[in-house]
Amino acid sequence: MNCFPCLRRQRTIKEDGSPRAERDDNKHKVGSGAKPGIGGQIGPANITSQHFTFRELASATRNFRQECSLGEGGFGKVYKGTLPGTDQVVAVNQLDRHVLQGNKEFMVKVLMLSQLHHESVVKLVGYCSDGDQRLLVYEYMSGGSLEDHLFEIEPDKKPLDWLTRMRIAFGAAQGLEYLHDKAEPPVIYGDLKCSNVLMDSDYNPKLSAFGLTKLGPANDKMIVSSRVMGTFGYCAPEYTRLGQLTVKSDVYSFGVLLLELITGRNAFDGTKPLQERNLITWVCSVVCPIKYTSLDYISGAFLSDLSAMRCLFTGTAEIP
Repeated sequence: MNCFPCLRRQRTIKEDGSPRAERDDNKHKVGSGAKPGIGGQIGPANITSQHFTFRELASATRNFRQECSLGEGGFGKVYKGTLPGTDQVVAVNQLDRHVLQGNKEFMVKVLMLSQLHHESVVKLVGYCSDGDQRLLVYEYMSGGSLEDHLFEIEPDKKPLDWLTRMRIAFGAAQGLEYLHDKAEPPVIYGDLKCSNVLMDSDYNPKLSAFGLTKLGPANDKMIVSSRVMGTFGYCAPEYTRLGQLTVKSDVYSFGVLLLELITGRNAFDGTKPLQERNLITWVCSVVCPIKYTSLDYISGAFLSDLSAMRCLFTGTAEIP
């Protein structure tokens, strides 16, 4: 049962990593009349998202008061705010100065995010680059994160029903498919996990938190990183061991996310017995009829041919 189109459609990228044949490289050049490419000269004129002053965002978040805080991630704090003049409710990510690599890298990130437009990807509303302040302004998602509804259920709330879980998985898969196959240029998400899947009041999911996002390689099959980042339990083995980041690294993370939706268990839970702490290890011990010697030795058989296990093969050639 192949529930998700991104897991059954054949990739348009050749196996040797060469660019898609149907794409015109001239589309990505600044000044060509199409969307500006990342490789050209980058400046506010090339970015479609709105530029805000620091004072405007401070006013929107009531001077970044604690009661406006939505949480804190690896790249800084996020605040709920209301834009003056339009009364639009937004999420303002004040980036940690210690993780910034300079204004040019920040503007490359803004340009990339401003070109992402899909119903399953959180929209970048604007940005701020005043002085040493760097902030990203996103649309506000009133339903919170998938993590809130899976593992931090309030006493008066019911767990997500099966149909809603599969609808959330399908939406996340659509978001990944867009980033990998339809975005210009293609994007490797790099940090798919349940806390980065946000929802509206009707449980429609969107991918968020693009701190580890990378542009897809144009001529090479993978991106090799000397510094492995990401979240334990979600990272693909080849990325953890060798720093090799590909679109299939995202597919692996999606497989873990799908298992979380199916089982209601965390990717890693230190409160459980040792043999049950890692979700993939536990699933293998319960489902797989074979013995395994490492966390990433996965069988393709899983409960009525569900796609989750297909995403977790050791060999990247077998990952859909």
